[in-house]
Amino acid sequence: MPEYLAPGVYIEEVSFRAKTIEGVSTSTAGFIGPTRFGPVRGEPDLLTSFAEFQRVYGSLDQLQYVGAGQPSHNYLAHGVRSFFDEGGRRLYVMRVFNAFEPPEGQQPPAGVNQDGHATALLPPEPAAGAPRIDLRARFPGSGGNMRVNFTARVGEDILIGVPVDPANPGGDQVAAVSGLRQHDLVWIWRGAGQAVRLFLAQRVPREDAPGQTTWQFVPEGGPDDVITLEDLDPGTDQVRVIVVDVEVEFLSPDREVISTRSWQGLTFHPEHRDSLSRRFAADLVQRSDIINIPLIIRPSSQNAAEIARLLLDQPRSDDERARLTAVIGGDAPAGELGDFTVLDLIHPDVLSARLLNETDWRVRVEMTGGNDGVRPTAESFEGEDADDPNDVTGLRAFEGIADISIIAAPGHTADLANDAERAQSDQITRHLIGHAERMRYRIAVLDSRNGQSISEVRALRGRMDSTHAALYYPWITIMDPVTEQQINIPPSGSMAGIYARNDVDHGVHKAPANEVIRQAIGLERLLNKAHQDVLNPEGINCLRFFEGRGYRVWGARTISSDPEWKYVQLRRYFAYLERSVERGTQWVVFENNHEPLWARVRRTVEDFLFNEWSSERLMGEKPDLAYFVRCDRSTMTQNDIDNGRLICLIGVAPVRPAEFVIFRIGQWTADRRA
Repeated sequence: MPEYLAPGVYIEEVSFRAKTIEGVSTSTAGFIGPTRFGPVRGEPDLLTSFAEFQRVYGSLDQLQYVGAGQPSHNYLAHGVRSFFDEGGRRLYVMRVFNAFEPPEGQQPPAGVNQDGHATALLPPEPAAGAPRIDLRARFPGSGGNMRVNFTARVGEDILIGVPVDPANPGGDQVAAVSGLRQHDLVWIWRGAGQAVRLFLAQRVPREDAPGQTTWQFVPEGGPDDVITLEDLDPGTDQVRVIVVDVEVEFLSPDREVISTRSWQGLTFHPEHRDSLSRRFAADLVQRSDIINIPLIIRPSSQNAAEIARLLLDQPRSDDERARLTAVIGGDAPAGELGDFTVLDLIHPDVLSARLLNETDWRVRVEMTGGNDGVRPTAESFEGEDADDPNDVTGLRAFEGIADISIIAAPGHTADLANDAERAQSDQITRHLIGHAERMRYRIAVLDSRNGQSISEVRALRGRMDSTHAALYYPWITIMDPVTEQQINIPPSGSMAGIYARNDVDHGVHKAPANEVIRQAIGLERLLNKAHQDVLNPEGINCLRFFEGRGYRVWGARTISSDPEWKYVQLRRYFAYLERSVERGTQWVVFENNHEPLWARVRRTVEDFLFNEWSSERLMGEKPDLAYFVRCDRSTMTQNDIDNGRLICLIGVAPVRPAEFVIFRIGQWTADRRA
């Protein structure tokens, strides 16, 4: 309550209108399943294009489960591609992965790491106890078998001279360095006949000038032969100080090799702010770094020069040595180039030749051993909850994301070879339905199995009943860009995209049916009206081909036995209404529970429903026939009020689809009066 303690004019803001309710989004989807790469824990990030999916989770290339023989199509990736092609705009993806566990007493097959992570080692075969660098893919999967390029970058000479007396620029000069950072690695050459050596730059206090600092350079062999900045003479061209850093680039192992990302200006000392050890650490804090940095680099040494030599002193091939010899010729001092490792090329005479290509400074490392594990189980899809959001897995990861209204698992019904796999697939379906029902405002888009007959899909439908799920049959035929052949993919990815497209173009109140399947070039099985006469009453939504109209969705029913909720649009529209009212009335909590508040609640909800009716989303020629809102003594008892309960009763008349369009035609005589 405002206070008026002194005479004066007081300006106060008051509201004379009801709070507004804004409709929530209904077109955001969540997909779950196996991919070639990517995180398997933590809340997934929002994707807005298939290119973003490829960057994080890999391409459309096939999955090769350990011991499975033939590779499997990457159905989740195809589903994501279909989702965006059909008009979807926002998608969350949760990856599931089951590591291969060999029978007791046996080892994994050759070239297969048991945990699924690709690895590499520098040097490839280090001696016992010798320094080494371990490279490990951050996530398991065959997409981790990437090529990693380390390219040495050498700058210009950073040694400069500055006047001792600024007022006398032409007088005596002292050495200074331009752009040097703490723990940078540098090459120093002190004139003809002197070896080129690696040094670590460190800023230290000056003994002759308290409060000031200078640079000292510690050689790779240790602190016995430290060079200070004052030891370098800037007045001669025979002294050079050159910073050495490295660029790291990742190349995907997939069919179309795409550079995923590169980092420049990285150095070697672990304490450097831009070091390899920090940038590619195993324990990163930011979720964006975890997703976008697919490699872990763990040097066994803390010596920056030693790390650089382990990384860049890799032997060159015979062809490279022959080519470098021809390019450099006599410009390099005899005996100093050795086997032409990258670090050996950093020599003043070689640098001055300026005949080397960028590839001459590059070391290529092939990651191996990454694999797709074994086919994920229903337990993996269900997931595990955790106190730390970064450790949650499976469908549990979707529970913390309020935006999702459509969920699907493209591919979990594919290629079921035996009863055990069929049982796992059925359990995954139950997990999807259970998740949608538990989250209330979601619908699960379910797939039939590939190759199923009409009797088999009817039997599958007979084992399910839910108002929060819809089943589609048959599978969709597309052209696979990987195999360049026609393949059949589950329809859930395309249907989720069609749901989203329908919501944007028409609204969630319209049935997502009689819509063109843009990506389809065929169907696994062509259905006719007689087939649909059998499937439609059981809630199996058919995908059909119509001459001159293409491939279309020809059904919009849930798998519910309750006739009140048999249409997909009703389930999704009520989820939209309920979620919108829930979010738009949060301001009511802890307000005084009496008549003025009840009136404000009624006005708020009535305004929202009036807008729905005027947008032709509700039945009725006038608002009174379309909806009602009650929030008064008729909906609450004194006991409710005493226990802090405000009860508002809302009734709406939703629009149902014109599923059966009937025109009755009879004979008419010309002389008959109407």
